[in-house]
Amino acid sequence: MWRYAEQMARTDRKVGYSPTGKLDDVTPDMAADGVENAFRILEGRWKMVIIFQLFAHGTLRFSELEKGIPTVSQKMLIQQLRELERDGVVSRTVYPQVPPKVEYALTEWGQAMCPALDSLLEWAASRPLKT
Repeated sequence: MWRYAEQMARTDRKVGYSPTGKLDDVTPDMAADGVENAFRILEGRWKMVIIFQLFAHGTLRFSELEKGIPTVSQKMLIQQLRELERDGVVSRTVYPQVPPKVEYALTEWGQAMCPALDSLLEWAASRPLKT
């Protein structure tokens, strides 16, 4: 048990994240805060589904997102897209025409999430089976 606690205490030294830019300054609390902030951006019933739709298809119109996620309400889709846009994950382009045309795409920063999400998926898939 002590060994596990010792490993957990050094987790901050295993991550390459530092808000100050100096890895020597990272504490377990800083590392935990950074991960919590990242998860806050992604929390929401539909955000990951939206992100993976945009990963798979690139730029999508609102109606295409609705069709791709048939179980989400229009109100909730709009809300989740606005939050992703506010957080810099998704860009929204409005074309001045009738009828209005609105397209959504991942920002460069949003696209940079792909390797992290792939790693997270691999980590989850490697979960040991319960005996």
